[in-house]
Amino acid sequence: MNSSAAPWPHQPIDVGLVGAGPWARAMHARMLAAGPETRLTAVWARRPEAARELAAHHGAIAAASFDELLGECQAVAFAVPPSVQAQLAPLAAKRGKALLLEKPLGPDLPSARSVADAVLSSGVISQLVLTKRYHPTTDAFLKAARTHEVTGARSCYLHGGFLGGDFATGWRLEHGALLDLGPHLIDLLDSAVGPIKSIRSTGDSRRWIELSCEHENGAVSQASLSGSVVVPRAVTRVELFGPEAALAYDTAEIDHEECWPILRRAFATAVRTSRPTELDAARGLYLQRLIDQAVRS
Repeated sequence: MNSSAAPWPHQPIDVGLVGAGPWARAMHARMLAAGPETRLTAVWARRPEAARELAAHHGAIAAASFDELLGECQAVAFAVPPSVQAQLAPLAAKRGKALLLEKPLGPDLPSARSVADAVLSSGVISQLVLTKRYHPTTDAFLKAARTHEVTGARSCYLHGGFLGGDFATGWRLEHGALLDLGPHLIDLLDSAVGPIKSIRSTGDSRRWIELSCEHENGAVSQASLSGSVVVPRAVTRVELFGPEAALAYDTAEIDHEECWPILRRAFATAVRTSRPTELDAARGLYLQRLIDQAVRS
C-alpha cells in the first residue's frame, strides 16, 4: 500500500457512516473524520441516540434515515453486521456511492454475491477493510513472499474477543471465527503462498476451527482460527516453509493505528482516480467463496 505522507491534492471525499457501535466509534468515524482525504458528513444507525452522539463528536449530522444519509455523501462506510451490510450496500451502489465495506461482505455466499454484483453493475468503487493489509509490515511480508519458494505454510489468528466485551456480538457468536477472522487469514495465505485451489475445515467455528488449503502451485497450508481462547493479546502469525529459510509474519508488535491513514488514502485515491485496488468487493466475494467451500466441507 502507498504511504499517506504526501500532501493530498484533491478535495476530501464526503463519507456517510452506517453504524454507531464499538467498531464504528473506535475506527471508522475517527479515521474518516481525521482527513484530509475524507470528511465524515453523516452518521446513520438503527439506534438514533447512538448516531446522534457519534455524529456530534465528529462534527457530522445524524441522518434520520438511510436514504437521508445517501443524500449527504459521495461514499458510504459500513460498520454493521454482515446481514445489514448485504442489505444496504447494494442500495448505496445503485445510488452511485463508493463503498467502504467490512468483511465478510455478507453472512453467506448468496448475500455476498448480491453486494459484489451491485458494485459491478453500478460501476462504483469498493474497498474492503482488511485491516492488516494496510500496515507496512504486511506489505513487506507479501513482497518478500513473492520471491520465496513455498512448499508449505502454517498460520493462526487467535483471540478471546468472543468470550465477552464489545465484540462478542450476535453474528460473531452465531457464525464464529471462520466468518469473522477467516477472511483476514485466508487472504494472507492466498496472497503469500498463491491462489487457493481448495479448502477444507474441521472443528467448531464457535470454539476452534482448522483449515487445510491446497494452492494452485502445489503448496499446502494450514490455518487455526479461534475467537474463544484466552491469550495475552490477539495473535496473527503466518510462517512460510520451503527450500529456503522460513519466512515469518507476526502482528504481535505492529501498531494498528498505522493502518488507518493508509486505508483512508487508498480508499480516497481509488474514488478520485476511479481505479479500485485489489482489495475490492470482487476480492471479498472470492474470499467468501472459499469460506463457503470450507463450511460445506
